[in-house]
Amino acid sequence: MSDVSFLKKEVIEADAAALLAEYGQVTAPPVPIDDIVELHLKLTFEIMDLQQIFGVGDVHGAIWFRSQRVGVDQSLDPSRYPTKRGRYHFTLAHEAGHWRLHRHLYLRRMDQPVLFADQEQKPDYVCRSSKKKKPVEWQADQFAANLLMPRELVKKAWQERRGNMESIVLTDLGDMRRQILTAEVLRRGGFKAGDSAGDDMVLEHCSRPLADKFQVSPEAMRIRVEDMGLLLRKKEASLFE
Repeated sequence: MSDVSFLKKEVIEADAAALLAEYGQVTAPPVPIDDIVELHLKLTFEIMDLQQIFGVGDVHGAIWFRSQRVGVDQSLDPSRYPTKRGRYHFTLAHEAGHWRLHRHLYLRRMDQPVLFADQEQKPDYVCRSSKKKKPVEWQADQFAANLLMPRELVKKAWQERRGNMESIVLTDLGDMRRQILTAEVLRRGGFKAGDSAGDDMVLEHCSRPLADKFQVSPEAMRIRVEDMGLLLRKKEASLFE
């Protein structure tokens, strides 16, 4: 899908909000993503051993537009691995994003007959956890975030949790940083890798109560509330400073 068109964040958020409105009023988290995928979008959903099928270890989901089918890797099965529920929900929402945003790219191919027996077995898109995000995957990620964590519901939950709409600023946490990092390392069983690992872990600790409420991963919630300006890496400069 190299020919995917550029989409602004606002356009993707509006489409996710439209899908929620079509499904019915969702007034409190978590968003019922299973029902949205199966009952509203009418997509057949299966938990599969995608990593064995495709021979790589970072496959989370796949979608078949022709047969209207979605697969999620068995490593994310929440009935077997409850701690993966957030990633499972995000993967389902990600595939819903592909269906809403990208299936029109396949309409021409869907109208053509299947020429080979195994053609129907090949998914139209395989979703991996690669660090390098192609535009089509970035768009599906954005859709998933907006679908699972609607802006107004996040703001309401933040207000209820904090008692106000003030942002949490990383640089203001000061002496709490070491305590938070210790708690996160114990919870995760190790230190998160990456240049900004420590900062990410601290912010994800702050995001965890909302993540639990919305049944998404702390990482997904951290990215969402950062995007909304509720978590800040540093204080924004004032015009009067």
